[in-house]
Amino acid sequence: MFPKAPFNAPIFMVMNAGSGDRDADSRAQVIDEVLLRAGRTFRMWRVAKSAGLADAAREAVREARQRNGIVVAAGGDGTINAVAQEVLGTGCPFGVLPQGTFNYFGRSHGIPVDTAQAAEVLVRGTLRPVQVGLVNDKVFLVNASVGLYPRILEKREVHKRKFGRTKLVALLSAFVTLLTPPPQLVLTLQDGETPSMLHIATLLVENNPLQLEQVGLPEADAVQGGELAAVAVKARGVVQMLGVLALAALRRLRDSEMVISFPFARLTVQPLRRRRIKVATDGEITWQVPPLVFKAVPHGLLLIVPDNEGEGES
Repeated sequence: MFPKAPFNAPIFMVMNAGSGDRDADSRAQVIDEVLLRAGRTFRMWRVAKSAGLADAAREAVREARQRNGIVVAAGGDGTINAVAQEVLGTGCPFGVLPQGTFNYFGRSHGIPVDTAQAAEVLVRGTLRPVQVGLVNDKVFLVNASVGLYPRILEKREVHKRKFGRTKLVALLSAFVTLLTPPPQLVLTLQDGETPSMLHIATLLVENNPLQLEQVGLPEADAVQGGELAAVAVKARGVVQMLGVLALAALRRLRDSEMVISFPFARLTVQPLRRRRIKVATDGEITWQVPPLVFKAVPHGLLLIVPDNEGEGES
């Protein structure tokens, strides 16, 4: 049995006004109504551009620590990641209002996409420790990746700005990007005493069992239990990559000869002849200096989730 979230703690919320496909003013109004009806004190930072998320999150965490409050992220997985980066290690309870395109983090913990229902979870939910992934000092809650996947994310962001932030645009963008030959990386991976060298198109490190279940990989059972999952795609050329995607769509990725997957608690990755490498964490891309050290932090965040009676479920 997990403890209830503090019923009278002030709430300090960072909201990405650009996340999702609904009007930011109406979402903010719904949140206000739920929290005021519950008699909760709160402050909201509305951020129009992702560049301002880190500053707003630091301010929210500072006030929450001073007043024994709760820090909340309202937005997509990238927004939640930015706020979680500041919350990690502070001991502050952490809440999320999923408002993005895919919302993998919220969905994997049973948090509703509906704004009103998710806000009700904040005031009536339960505290539960959840696992965080780290690549060097950068948090990821869903996944981290190098190689082809960051390139797909970059193209997706360009297409979303042009055509709209919908799942259909995201999926079509990925398909178009995959019609060009995937880049090849040479990586040395070490999760024990003996390193191994791989020639791959992309490496994903998963902290989200839902994503692994959707493509049919058995490591879904290991993730969130103190381990992460590495998924290395060796496909060369468009035809092999499309074959991998077809198996993923059928939830049979475990059957692909082009995919290697395994669980680990700590993994060191060294790209060949690269001083810097692009790393995507929950959809946000940064440059990092190798080696890349991936590790699990089993009880990194104290998340507010729907209580045992299932309130707030969608």
